[in-house]
Amino acid sequence: VFALIVFACLIGEGYTNVPSSSQLFCIFNHNEDACRYGIGIGILAFLACVFFVMVDIYFPQISNTTDRKYLVLADLGFSGLWTFLWFIGFCFLTNQWSWTRAEDVHVGADSARAAITFSFFSIFSW
Repeated sequence: VFALIVFACLIGEGYTNVPSSSQLFCIFNHNEDACRYGIGIGILAFLACVFFVMVDIYFPQISNTTDRKYLVLADLGFSGLWTFLWFIGFCFLTNQWSWTRAEDVHVGADSARAAITFSFFSIFSW
């Protein structure tokens, strides 16, 4: 759920423009990489969650203990990696938000703060 919130906040109001131009830019200090990183880990985290839920549903039907072991280790390893990536994402978004000038933010400040907050919560949920 947290990954969807981060993804939705960045897609919905993460890109904005100045009133005199139609060109969109990332709300996080005009750094496109900040928005791309948040969107990327949000989408991949959601897809991974769907995959691991399907594995958990199918798990009792797997009789081979070696396959079960590898699935559990894959889940554990992926969760550890994604915890680290969410920490990096939180630090990156927070850093870019702190360098964003107030006059560049006309709409989307609440969505940017929500993306930062839920990326922080994602560290602990993973």
